[in-house]
Amino acid sequence: MPSNLFSSDEKVIPADSPLSARMRPGTLEEYVGQKHILGEGKLLTRAVEADRVSSLILYGPPGVGKTTLALCICQKTRSHFERINAVASNVEEMRKILAAA
Repeated sequence: MPSNLFSSDEKVIPADSPLSARMRPGTLEEYVGQKHILGEGKLLTRAVEADRVSSLILYGPPGVGKTTLALCICQKTRSHFERINAVASNVEEMRKILAAA
């Protein structure tokens, strides 16, 4: 985590980015919450550390950290992250993503 809210010691994010993007945790160690699956020795933590995460579907209301968690996992593993919004997307886009995978 940067030394304070206004420095960018570790992350270079444009100043005109939304506050949520500037404050988003960059690593699993910075991620807060979900200790029942991300705590020390827990299933998801072990899978990420071993780089054995096959695929995930993260479900929940807006703003709970689904995208942030996915980005943190992607950064720690050799995974490819494809962001898709169920509201703005369609079947054709999903088929393209699945075909590329």
